[in-house]
Amino acid sequence: MRLVKDKQVVVAADFAGFPLKEYVKRHLEKKGWEVTDLTPDKESSPMYHRAGFMVGAQIAEREFEKGLLFCGSGMGIHVAASKCPHVHSAVAESVEAARRAATANNCNVLAMGAFWAGPRLGAGMADAFLENSLGDGYEDWDGFYEYHKLGYDETEQFDYEAYKANGFEVVNPGTVELGPEPARVSF
Repeated sequence: MRLVKDKQVVVAADFAGFPLKEYVKRHLEKKGWEVTDLTPDKESSPMYHRAGFMVGAQIAEREFEKGLLFCGSGMGIHVAASKCPHVHSAVAESVEAARRAATANNCNVLAMGAFWAGPRLGAGMADAFLENSLGDGYEDWDGFYEYHKLGYDETEQFDYEAYKANGFEVVNPGTVELGPEPARVSF
């Protein structure tokens, strides 16, 4: 698996997200990242959902730890990537949301919308997402890591049929006590 700690990431875009992807790719490469671009040519870029499937498959097959996706809104491409097993995708429209996708939700794919995310914002969101991991920055919030790790694990192992058979309740839910929110936490 190509890991973030080794500065490895996979990216893809449809036609609408292509210019933002190109800017973010150049930004990451200048910072020493090896960027595997599944859509190197705008004219042959697939429809948004197919680009989402492409990166999602790379995550599902454990080829890459994290990926970045770009389309007009970030929404459709993110939904498509999420159809692949083991993909936990997020859409971000701010640096804070991109960081939180990594630190609280342990997402492995981040989607951005080029219709409203400018190049520098896209680069900032990529940095925040790729440079953070589950629990980072919340070390003084008792139970934060455990709380969000439980959420990730229950999502990763979710079985809809078992959930349905259990009266739409999580089967054998775990418990974690989340301590009081520290005064300095911002969202």
